Amino acid sequence: MSRRRTAVLISGRGSNLAALLGASRERSYPAEIALVIANEPAAAGLAHAAAAGVAGAVIDHRPFGRDRAAHEGAMIAALGAAGIELVCLAGYMRRLSPRMVAHFAGRMLNIHPSLLPAFPGLNTHARALAAGVKLHGCTVHLVTEALDDGPIVAQAAVPVLPGDTAATLGARVLAQEHLLYPLALALLARGAPGMVAEGVAAAGTAALQNPLPLPGALP
Repeated sequence: MSRRRTAVLISGRGSNLAALLGASRERSYPAEIALVIANEPAAAGLAHAAAAGVAGAVIDHRPFGRDRAAHEGAMIAALGAAGIELVCLAGYMRRLSPRMVAHFAGRMLNIHPSLLPAFPGLNTHARALAAGVKLHGCTVHLVTEALDDGPIVAQAAVPVLPGDTAATLGARVLAQEHLLYPLALALLARGAPGMVAEGVAAAGTAALQNPLPLPGALP
């Protein structure tokens, strides 16, 4: 089986990167994490790449000043040199330009900590609590020019519990992110974007025609 060469862009701790790396260790997984790029030299997630034997690169945006095109040009060159087919944003904290989005149209995923289209942007857990919703969760979607928009590939929901804080709710959502992102990348790598899974349990049964053997991800 030919595996799709995939890069992950990070800015910080890289917990979702760690989940993707873990999934990609299975030879039956349809994507290979081949490159990790951080725009922050101190991004802790680079250690996950090193531990997994995956190439890591720092392309700091600061030396480019306000020249976003030049910074993204350097990233595009690095991705091209590595033969990257798919890109995952995992806590990458810079807004991408239309040029970057167009270059990877239909081939770039982002994970967002809410059930989009609800609560795009920042502070999603506090906003969900303030709105009084009963369900919250996370979404993996294809990246478009609009913020936290684009076709949804997969979603996972968690209940909002009495006494929840933004921290407790966020921790519960993050656990689902670590399960959902590898499943969503597998869908894209297999050529089936746009398939919506309402929760990880559904993603592992009816929503995924060929569930993957991801250790610990599904019962």
